[in-house]
Amino acid sequence: MTAHDPIDELAAAYVLGTLSAAQRREVQARLPNDAALRDAVDGWEGRLLPLTALVEAVEPSPALWTRIERAIAPPRAPARASAWQTWWSSLGFWRAVAATGFVAASVVALLPATGLFAPAAPRYMVVLVAPNGTAPGWVVQTSGSGSLRLVPLGTTAVPEQRSLQFWTKADDWNAPVSLGLVQPGQPLEVKLDQLPPLVPNQLFEITLEPYNGSPTGRPTGPILYIGRAVKLT
Repeated sequence: MTAHDPIDELAAAYVLGTLSAAQRREVQARLPNDAALRDAVDGWEGRLLPLTALVEAVEPSPALWTRIERAIAPPRAPARASAWQTWWSSLGFWRAVAATGFVAASVVALLPATGLFAPAAPRYMVVLVAPNGTAPGWVVQTSGSGSLRLVPLGTTAVPEQRSLQFWTKADDWNAPVSLGLVQPGQPLEVKLDQLPPLVPNQLFEITLEPYNGSPTGRPTGPILYIGRAVKLT
């Protein structure tokens, strides 16, 4: 498992919109002169934009667009603001991603800090990527309903007599817990009633195991996809 990278985690929170307004302004001030942070932000944007294909199009009302525009109106951009800063703070960007449904996840992530609305229960999002990759392979969608949904963003080749197995582990657990076997290219619904509540930074991963799963109850094969939970509300 990979070690925590503070810059990467900050970039992820920035792109998802889970930072406070003050923290977001601090990141924006750093970006023109911090190449590592810019690269990390670019990487997270590249991972998350494919999520626009996950849900059907929903056209928000004109009144909601007005409220969103007021909420995300940025302070004056730095002289060296990059292209992504321009489109991220642009209402046109939000209209474009709304056409594919990504706005539903993005706005839910962004608006708690603005006070426009507050869902009743915590929601989490996990993007699973290959350990050395940049594009997402799976996404985990959760809510306060005691279940989660693992959604494929592509296909995964699995050798004969091998299986994909889904795991999770919070930082204070002794070992990962299996969430079941995964069929390549197919979503998986998982009930969490036997596990403690989800927490921010909780680890999720998919490993390649022997046919019918790990014989030890713990991961034995290579990690194919890995990610950590980000709390949206």
